[in-house]
Amino acid sequence: MDKLTVMVAVVLAGGLGIAGWQFLQPAAAPTGHSMTPPDISEVAEGAPIAEVSLPEELSGNAQLGKKIFEAKCSSCHGQSAAGQNGVAPPLVHKIYEPSHHSDMAFVAAAQNGVRSHHWDFGNMPPVEGVTPGDVKMVVAYVRELQRANGIE
Repeated sequence: MDKLTVMVAVVLAGGLGIAGWQFLQPAAAPTGHSMTPPDISEVAEGAPIAEVSLPEELSGNAQLGKKIFEAKCSSCHGQSAAGQNGVAPPLVHKIYEPSHHSDMAFVAAAQNGVRSHHWDFGNMPPVEGVTPGDVKMVVAYVRELQRANGIE
């Protein structure tokens, strides 16, 4: 055998050995967030999912956002963004903390809808009749609710 054939055989055998070794290793722990929705099996259908404490005062933007939220979002996400079992999740929940769902994620969800990925309520459709500016005011409201409930 010539040197090239031996070299190819060694590389091929080494590659197969490494691939086999990796295949036999235990699965790595999943990466990414570890945020799982709470067990809501005991929550009545349509009832609020989260207990939401209201801030003593809202900023001007959050007051405007509250009005928009009540007109466009609360029919699904419930009063004070507490969610509704069987309908939509609470936005006052650690899953929606700023480090996991940015303000722009809310804007994108309102404009484009969003595929269900944390909760089993189905996909969220786009919200008709809201502008990105409207959603930013809603986000101000939601963020102030979150802070009042220990979600930073």
